[in-house]
Amino acid sequence: MNPADLTYDENGLIPAVVQDASTKEVLTLAYMNEESLQMTLEKEETVFYSRSRSELWHKGATSGNTQQVEEIRYDCDQDALVVLVTPAGPACHTGARSCFYETLWQRNDDTPEKDRYAILGELEAMLQQREQDMPEGSYTTYLFEEGVDKILKKVGEEASEIIIAAKNRDKQELTWESADFLYHWLVLLQEQKLPIDDVLQRLEDRHSGKKNI
Repeated sequence: MNPADLTYDENGLIPAVVQDASTKEVLTLAYMNEESLQMTLEKEETVFYSRSRSELWHKGATSGNTQQVEEIRYDCDQDALVVLVTPAGPACHTGARSCFYETLWQRNDDTPEKDRYAILGELEAMLQQREQDMPEGSYTTYLFEEGVDKILKKVGEEASEIIIAAKNRDKQELTWESADFLYHWLVLLQEQKLPIDDVLQRLEDRHSGKKNI
């Protein structure tokens, strides 16, 4: 499909739903024109058309929160796109991982309000932003400034605290120390530039094999 063959609206625009290629979470709804779509294909990063500024907008060009394009799909009427991406940071200008973080309505049943593991993705996005902005007074900034040795020391300390809490059968302490460990582990992954999705994929690969587990 050539970008010119798609169906654009009267303003020459086509809606593009941006979705995380790994988690399938909807990150944002933006618009493209033929030029921005062509640039997206060439750069393999999302380039949109800003309706408020009437100009092209390369996502992450200034913030660093780029979106690497993995696949682009179009619907049966050829007038809407789904763009599957690997995000390098938050999609929303508020700093949220996704622009869709408010709930208008939800069925009152036993369905969980949100993905129970969503906090991991939110923390990963926050740590990416912290490392980029390095805000003064932030504990995370302190860890990044001190470097990998300090981060590794904290990971080791928190792991030891988990062992002690478990040995003492102290569930509350184990909860606290586990949360501390996960936070410092995520800081380590960010310092090493290792996406959490790579770790999760490894777990999935092991589970699918189910050998020697």
